[in-house]
Amino acid sequence: MRRTNRYLWCLVMVGLLLVAGSSGDAAQKYYPIGTVSIDLTDIGVGVGVSWGQGKLRFAGKEYHFKVKGLSVGDVGFSTVSAVGNVYNLKKVADFSGTYAAVGAGVSLAGGVGALTMQNQSGVIINLYSVQQGLQLNIGPQGFTIEMR
Repeated sequence: MRRTNRYLWCLVMVGLLLVAGSSGDAAQKYYPIGTVSIDLTDIGVGVGVSWGQGKLRFAGKEYHFKVKGLSVGDVGFSTVSAVGNVYNLKKVADFSGTYAAVGAGVSLAGGVGALTMQNQSGVIINLYSVQQGLQLNIGPQGFTIEMR
């Protein structure tokens, strides 16, 4: 029962982040064109490494992809589940690539956070995540998406 309450609380917080959005966001210039869900595992001692998988929902279809990432200043281990909206995507091939953080992320108590990422093709993802485990990150964040 306690675990269910924690998940419910995390979902409520993610919902609040979705409603609140973030001012000055790069994605505000565009309308959401798709959605994304990502599951990551992150481990680090100085330099962090993350890996996982995800699903893109775009133009009435579902596409699977792999995620790999590096970050500086990572210490700890965590699993992250994220959902978000995709902006400025014209074709599925543009979704692959290296994403970097655009502006600062927002973190709330309980491992709930929000981050805007953009790749070299101009595709923008607003991610809302729930993290479990202990992780401290002081460096830039980014990851690479590879379509399956």
